[in-house]
Order: sequence, then structure tokens, then C-alpha cells
Amino acid sequence: MKINVLTLFPGIFEGFLNETLIKRALKDQKIEINLVNIRDFANDKHHTTDDTPYGGGPGMVMKIEPIYKALQSVKRNLKEEKVKTVLMSPKGKQFTQVIAQDYSKLDSLTLICGRYEGIDQRVSDYLTNEELSIGPYVLSGGEVPAMVVIETLSRFIPGVLGNQESLKEETFSLSDASVFDYASSVVEYPQYTKPPEFNGWRVPEVLLSGNHEEIRKWREENSKRN
Repeated sequence: MKINVLTLFPGIFEGFLNETLIKRALKDQKIEINLVNIRDFANDKHHTTDDTPYGGGPGMVMKIEPIYKALQSVKRNLKEEKVKTVLMSPKGKQFTQVIAQDYSKLDSLTLICGRYEGIDQRVSDYLTNEELSIGPYVLSGGEVPAMVVIETLSRFIPGVLGNQESLKEETFSLSDASVFDYASSVVEYPQYTKPPEFNGWRVPEVLLSGNHEEIRKWREENSKRN
């Protein structure tokens, strides 16, 4: 199985890939991991991958263009049939053992790691199959969640664990497919940044209007409630 990871900080994975279970799985060619630096696909000399959010607000938003180009570079080398692209996001569905087992059956999985205030919503709308969260909390980026996904799904790949039967004895066994029912919470509204149009995909007009009251209403209406 091949796993592509799109990230601004590939160095974070260095220790993870060179220790214990994952190191052995890579050595035995049970899995292949391809780290893709999103900055390599930025257009300008400063390798800019983020910009200010349309409609105002704190923080910076990751741009769609470098992510799109990074994905295209990955897809050019894909010949497999069972593939999936996943955005690591606090807005995503809860990661479970069941999902991990499903992912382990893919030929190729691409994980996109966000940073800063968020990722341009068009990445989720047009470039990915789904969004995934490892829990009801916020981290600085998607790298740690990506590692969680990689290690969890790797355990289902034959030959990675010394004794595959040990999976049956683990706490979150597949016989318990229940989903955690955590307290209701509101997840942040979609974010967008420049350009206002990319590949025909437009930023919502209200965010370009300069009408702060309408922007506030739009953001309130488009916040996701768990």
C-alpha cells in the first residue's frame, strides 16, 4: 500500500518513520510512504502557501493552488484503482478502527495536512473524498493526526504485526463499531483566500462583498455543529 502525505513540514515525520512498527513495515515493503512538501509547489520565490482570509478575521488560510499542484504531481504516478484523498481536519468525521481497516484495503491513500487558521474550503469541496478528525480537539496541524491514521491502518496490513491475531484482543475491536457521542460543539465556518476564482471554483460572493454583517450571518449559518 502507498501512502502520500502532503505537508508543509515533512521533517516532523522523520522520527516516526524511523522507529518501531512503521520502520519495520517500510523495510519489509508492506507499506510505502511518500512525503510531499506543499511549499515546493508555490509559485513565488518565497514559496508562499497561505494568505489572509476573505471577509476578514485572524490568522492565515492555506491556499488552494499549491495543494492542487501537489495533488496533481501525486496523481500522475497513480496507477492503482482503489485510491482515496483525505483532508485531516477538526471538521471531519471521527476516525475509528473500522475506518482504519477500510483504509488498509486501499491501493493508495493521500493525506493532506492543514496548518494555520485552516485550508481554503475548495480543497475539501473539490479535491478530496472526505475530511477526517482524530478527536474533538484542535491541534496546530494535520501532521500528528496523519501519523495516527498511518500507524492505525498499518496494523491491519498482513505482515506488519508479528501476530495478526493480537488485533482481536485490542480495546477498540471491530466488533465494537460504536461511534463516540461527544458533547455538541460548533466547528468553524469554511475559510477561503486568494484567488477569488480557481478552475472555475468561486469563493462565495458574500465574503467578497465587504458587508460585515452579512459575512457574520453567513459564517454563523455555515458553522458545522457536531
